[in-house]
Amino acid sequence: MKHFRPGVIPTVVVALLLPLMVALGFWQLGRGAEKTALLASYAERRVAEPMASSELPGSADPAYRRVQLHGQFDAAHTLLLDNRQRGGKVGVELLQPFQDQRTGLWLLVNRGWLPWPDRRVPPQFSTPAETLTLDAWVYVAPGATFQLHADPVSRVWPQTITAVEPARLWQTLERDGFAYELRAEPSPVSYQTDWPVVAMGPEKHLGYAVQWFAMATALLGLYLYLGWHNAKEKRHGKRHESTQHV
Repeated sequence: MKHFRPGVIPTVVVALLLPLMVALGFWQLGRGAEKTALLASYAERRVAEPMASSELPGSADPAYRRVQLHGQFDAAHTLLLDNRQRGGKVGVELLQPFQDQRTGLWLLVNRGWLPWPDRRVPPQFSTPAETLTLDAWVYVAPGATFQLHADPVSRVWPQTITAVEPARLWQTLERDGFAYELRAEPSPVSYQTDWPVVAMGPEKHLGYAVQWFAMATALLGLYLYLGWHNAKEKRHGKRHESTQHV
């Protein structure tokens, strides 16, 4: 230890920051692995044959499974999911209740993205009144569920929201409904349906992990250099003092 004297304050700082940086690096690696598994599951399930809507309530892991629906949209209770962008343009996603006639189950179907350039004019869309057969897939938000931020005073429809929890919507409407959002596949009744599966891909998490590990390495290197440099300066000072005394 005579050849290593970093000082108390640098030691405390390194003791606090170094484990945190390393932990954040491994956390990013873990998130990247989760996203890789999620994308693999998505790719596998998106090419599978659609399941019957009657299988949904009993499915233990419905995420990304394709489902065939047969029923009608409820145009009276439309939700507009706000703050959604496509190609640099602002807009909303159109979500509407859909009752499957085979099971009587209500499902919240996202029909896709609509542009909304002028907030003074409502977004333009139409709702088919006839009975439809369409394919959709179950969307389960990674790490969190949607939450419905409904206006506590206004009950005017359509409602513009920033997030939605289907289960709470069914409670509000007093209906028996499925707990997750379904996203419509391209069809004559859907709008723009090019949703990203994840907001941040595995490669981004890997990049952040590399950054955290690089900062941890730089911090440790600076700490070691400071400790050896201080010890060297102290030995040099002692030799200088000894020379003066002689």
